[in-house]
Amino acid sequence: MSTVIPPAFAFHFALPVQRHDRLPLAGKRLLDLSSDYSIPWPDASLLGSAQVAGPPTANVDLRMAWSERGLGISVTVKGKSNEPTANLYEPLASEGLQVWIDTRNTQTIHRASRFCHHFCLIAGGTHETAPEPCVLQLPIARASEDAKQQSPSAFRIERLQHADGYTLEAWLPAATLTGFDVETCSQLGFMCWLVDRELGNVSLTVGSEFPFASDPSLWQTLDLVTDKSRLQ
Repeated sequence: MSTVIPPAFAFHFALPVQRHDRLPLAGKRLLDLSSDYSIPWPDASLLGSAQVAGPPTANVDLRMAWSERGLGISVTVKGKSNEPTANLYEPLASEGLQVWIDTRNTQTIHRASRFCHHFCLIAGGTHETAPEPCVLQLPIARASEDAKQQSPSAFRIERLQHADGYTLEAWLPAATLTGFDVETCSQLGFMCWLVDRELGNVSLTVGSEFPFASDPSLWQTLDLVTDKSRLQ
């Protein structure tokens, strides 16, 4: 039976993000987050059309952590035969993770505010323009006011290549997130879109038939856990 509206459109997810005060790490790994920091990717049976063209959710492992210094994001993609591909002239089509963050979690607006950000976590690859991973910030279409744009050098990102895929770890410093203040707002609006030319693209919830790239009301919520007993 077909549905006009994907089932995920009827749900709003609040996803817990644990605190980790030692990030970013000083050793060989930038984040090295354990499974305690996993962000549940909603099951494909719930998401309907949003997952049809993408890899099974079992092949996508999203992990996140925060501190007053910023936000760490890690994604592992499995089931691949080839290294990721990227082109800095086509950041939206480059393999990696597209991330949208609203530091005020304003779920009622349909146009992005200055607290809304779009980051391209590009995995890097064989193309000469992007042999190494990088983070690019892009303006959000139709925004009522743009967030302050940051240069790629403001971020940190690393890729670990595996036999059947890769892990991408990125650190977004608090200074790159306009309005990031956990004491004022411990919830963030959040959306992500995994780009993979080999396995197919997949969204956290609703698919590209909805304008989630420009409409913050379609984003989900990250709950920044402030329990100090969980400090690392």
